[in-house]
Amino acid sequence: MTKTNPGRFFEDYTVGQTIRHAVPRTVAEGERALYHALYPARHALYSSDEFAISSGLDGSPLDDLLAFHTVFGKTVPDVSLNAVANLGYAQGRWLRPVWPGDTLRAESQVIGLRQNSNGQSGVVWVRTQGLNQVDEVVLDYVRWVMVRKRDAGSPAPDPVVPDLAPAVDPADLIVPEGLSFAEYDFDLAGEPHRAGDYAVGEIIDHIDAVTIEEAEHMLATRLWQNTAKVHFDATHRPDGRRLIYGGHVISLARALSFNGLANAQMIVALNAGAHANPCFAGDTVRAWSQVLDHAPTNAPGVGAVRLRLVATRNDAPAGTLRDHQGRYLPDVLLDLDYWALMPL
Repeated sequence: MTKTNPGRFFEDYTVGQTIRHAVPRTVAEGERALYHALYPARHALYSSDEFAISSGLDGSPLDDLLAFHTVFGKTVPDVSLNAVANLGYAQGRWLRPVWPGDTLRAESQVIGLRQNSNGQSGVVWVRTQGLNQVDEVVLDYVRWVMVRKRDAGSPAPDPVVPDLAPAVDPADLIVPEGLSFAEYDFDLAGEPHRAGDYAVGEIIDHIDAVTIEEAEHMLATRLWQNTAKVHFDATHRPDGRRLIYGGHVISLARALSFNGLANAQMIVALNAGAHANPCFAGDTVRAWSQVLDHAPTNAPGVGAVRLRLVATRNDAPAGTLRDHQGRYLPDVLLDLDYWALMPL
C-alpha cells in the first residue's frame, strides 16, 4: 500500500461531496511584501495603514487577490492536482477583510459533474469557502475544472451542471465594516477619477505591460502552495512547457489596471471569469478594462463599479475579445468580470 497521494481523478468526485482541505496558512506582513514584489500592485488601501485608517478601517488589510490565491492554493491538491485546465469562476464574494496574522483554511463542496465526450476527462464544479481562525467565512466562490480520468473505461456519472447566476447582485455586495470614502485623498490614491467619471461601455487601455518569467511564476505557485502538476512539471504536458498559473495572470492584470483604475480600491465580488488561452513564460501581458455597470452602496462616499478585466499577450489591441463566431481570440489570456469599490 502506497502512502503517497496521486490526487483525485474525475471518478473520485460525487455531487454533494464535501472536502476539508489541508493545510491552514497563517498570513502576515511578509506576504504583502512578497505579493507587491511579484506584481506592480499599488492600490492605496492595500499599501498604507494610514490611508486605510483614514478610510475607516483599523489598518491596511491584505490584498483581496492575495486572500483569494491563498484559499485557492489550499484546494489544489484535492480539486485540480490532475487538472487539464482551470476553466472558470462565478458567484464569488469577499465577505470580510483578511488581516495580517489571520489563519486561513478552505472547504469545498462538489456541486456539478459532467464527463467530456472524449471519455478521457470531465468537468468538476466546486463551491469553495475560505475561513479564518474563528471560522468566519472571508470569501466564497464557484470554479470549474477539467480533470483527467484515471480509467477511460470507467462509467460516466449522470451529468449535473449547476445553474449559476451571470453576476452577483449589487444588493449582495459586502462593504467592509466602517469603510468610508467621505474624506478620500485622491492625490495619495494616485488618480482623480471617481466612480461617476466612468461611463458604462467605456474601454480603458492600461498601457503598461509585464513580460512573464519562469522564476516569478514558480515563486507565486510556491507562495500559495499551488501544487498543480501543469505548473511545476514540464513533462506533464505534451508540449513540454509549464503552464503559467492562472492566478498569476489575474494579479498581473489587476496590478496593471492601476493605470486608469487607481481608485478601484477593493474587489468585492467575482461575477465570472475564464482563462481563455494558455499563458507561458516569455509572454508579455497587457490589460484593458471595460466598464459594465454602476451600483450604490450604503457606505459613505462608496460606490460599486462592475468591470471586465481582460489580459492579453504581446501586442493584441485593447477592446478586442472574440472573433465573429464568438470564440476568444488566440491572444486573449483572461476575461474577468468583477465588482470593485470606488469613491463617489
